[in-house]
Amino acid sequence: MTIPSPCRGVCRLDDTRQYCTGCHRTIDEVAGWLDFSNEQKESVWARLLSRPLQAEEKWCSVCANQFQCGTGGKNGGCWCQDLPNIMSLSLDASDCLCADCLAKELKIKAQLAKPAR
Repeated sequence: MTIPSPCRGVCRLDDTRQYCTGCHRTIDEVAGWLDFSNEQKESVWARLLSRPLQAEEKWCSVCANQFQCGTGGKNGGCWCQDLPNIMSLSLDASDCLCADCLAKELKIKAQLAKPAR
């Protein structure tokens, strides 16, 4: 199984020059990603997904509707973290999808993943 990179294509260092402000990985995590084992990559993803999010208003990159990102999840994070993790982050720096558009995309991905009969 290939574990996708958390890179969002908006790479910038924070003021301490220790973290990427786009994907929130450390410099060592960014530099070592290609050589990391799957276990190391999963550990990075677990840390990233457990970070508290700053709630913000966003616009869906599919339908252009405004929505709240970063809140509403069962564990205090974003509502999208409660959904199945079957889609990798976009590498083209397009942003989040609203709940309706993300549900449609997940349904399509799930149907494509079903074996043919």
